[in-house]
Amino acid sequence: MNAAMTLPVISDASSLEHYIQSVNSVPLLSQEEEIELAQRLQHHNDLEAARQLVMSHLRVVVTIARGYSGYGLPQSDLIQEGNIGLMKAVKRFEPERGVRLFSFAVHWIKAEIHEFILKNWRLVKVATTKSQRKLFFNLRSMKQSFASLTHKEANAIADQLGVKPEEVLEMEMRLNGQDMALEGSHDDSDEAFAPIDWLADEQDEPTRRLEQRALENLQGAGLEYALASLDERSRRIVESRWLVDEGEGKTLHDLADEFGVSAERIRQIEQKALQKMKTSLLANAAAR
Repeated sequence: MNAAMTLPVISDASSLEHYIQSVNSVPLLSQEEEIELAQRLQHHNDLEAARQLVMSHLRVVVTIARGYSGYGLPQSDLIQEGNIGLMKAVKRFEPERGVRLFSFAVHWIKAEIHEFILKNWRLVKVATTKSQRKLFFNLRSMKQSFASLTHKEANAIADQLGVKPEEVLEMEMRLNGQDMALEGSHDDSDEAFAPIDWLADEQDEPTRRLEQRALENLQGAGLEYALASLDERSRRIVESRWLVDEGEGKTLHDLADEFGVSAERIRQIEQKALQKMKTSLLANAAAR
């Protein structure tokens, strides 16, 4: 499945309402129908089967997207991003594992929505580490009031999320902070003196930005190169253990059940795969 599959575009509030009514009218699939369609896609690359799987689960994306309405981003954009996650899930869905597509797709849908929010909620990123991402998406709902957190409340939240109390307080400060316009009004008021008038960026020259972008591309390409060197099972283990959001990673026992081997065997495969990736990364870096 690829970009050739097009979904309805939501252009305004009225079309959003019509879209939601439309997706809610699509019948749900039985487990037998779901398995049949997934096998047609898996074995015959049947895009019509993929379309039916996606269409029958669009209502799931709408439900999940509604849970992220507090970030000030258009609901239509959240839904469209979630739909991308749904299509990725359909492409990777393996019905023989005995899991319904609904359960399998939730992670992919949320991952796309999370990434979209983090990129667009503010120009200055507020969550770049795994612990910050966890706080970003949970802190608001865990606060009991709009008042600033006390140290006792911060400690309690930190214990629940497995982060440091100071990280909780820092994220609260970031979320409560207000964006400041770089350009002020063109008059004699205090607002006329905006950061753009005195902010100098001596480090972020165009050449340095290009160097940084090249380094990021090299790192990303290197990781893909290293992953491509693994067999399917090894890649699945590494991705499930290390390349997912915090809290979403699988344990050795989870993967042992999935592949029908012992947890120790999974650990051995993981260690061998990581060593092979390290060798591939070094070779890729040397080649460039």
